[in-house]
Amino acid sequence: MLLEEEYCKVKRGFIPPVDSLIAFESAARHGSFTRAAEELYLTQGAVSKQVRLLENRLGVELFKRVRQRIILTDAGRLYLHDIRGTLEKMTSATRQVMSFAGSEDVLNLAVLPTFGTRWLARRLPRFHERYPEASFNLSVRLRPFDFASEPFDGAIHFGEPVWAGALTEPLFPEQVIAVCSRAFRDRHTIEKPADLAGVMRLHQSTRQDAWQKWFSQQDLDTTLAFQGPRFDQFTMIAQAAVAGLGAALVPKFFIEEELSSGALIQLFPEALQTSQAYHFAYPESRVIRPVVKAFKAWLQEEAREQAIDRESLLPR
Repeated sequence: MLLEEEYCKVKRGFIPPVDSLIAFESAARHGSFTRAAEELYLTQGAVSKQVRLLENRLGVELFKRVRQRIILTDAGRLYLHDIRGTLEKMTSATRQVMSFAGSEDVLNLAVLPTFGTRWLARRLPRFHERYPEASFNLSVRLRPFDFASEPFDGAIHFGEPVWAGALTEPLFPEQVIAVCSRAFRDRHTIEKPADLAGVMRLHQSTRQDAWQKWFSQQDLDTTLAFQGPRFDQFTMIAQAAVAGLGAALVPKFFIEEELSSGALIQLFPEALQTSQAYHFAYPESRVIRPVVKAFKAWLQEEAREQAIDRESLLPR
């Protein structure tokens, strides 16, 4: 116990006052005590004093004072790089906990960008009707992360049902279809799957083998399947296809509006077959929260409806 107390004292001794760190970061960013003072609503003397206290505590000169200018020393530049991330994390953590004000039912979710905008966001009002006390914080994450080090209650995951340190619940598979604008189809006379080998094809960066799989599924040559521009998100691919840049393989439920309006057309009834699907991943410890348990159940209901709608669209 005594050793632990001594350790805490030593640890506290190495942590400078936050006010000094904020004053230093602002002065370093602006290259001026005066401009830092304006930003922080302090006097120039107060900012200079905070920085001087920090330098005395560290035993290191952080700025060179040259006439009316301040210039970071090598030590100051290194310290700025390290503490800036810490201050940003503190700010983020503070905003995060402030979101709980007035409500214990806050859901922190990590979502895939296109799934979040094209599928989840438009359905959230239905969950809010069922659980009006809930509020949401949605952030984009493209790949699995460690729930132990990220403040999320759950995440939308596409791929195999595997997430280290978390449980996964299946939602639904994709129906990935070949689409383009009507003008693009007519301009290139696309009448059969083989015709797509000779036109511009758009690729999603994280699924670079999609066209290869599609051509292989049609028993076509895959030699040129990887040619074409790449995009990070399906929303960008869809817009490029609408503009007539090329043909794209896109999950059907992401482009329902474009298909309904005629901005995009489905070229062939065949969809790309894949074993991967969308899943809800969550750490087991979070599901004890009623709001997480309710969201998981609601999400599975919505997924079942999505699966029913998908089945009704398949050719008979």
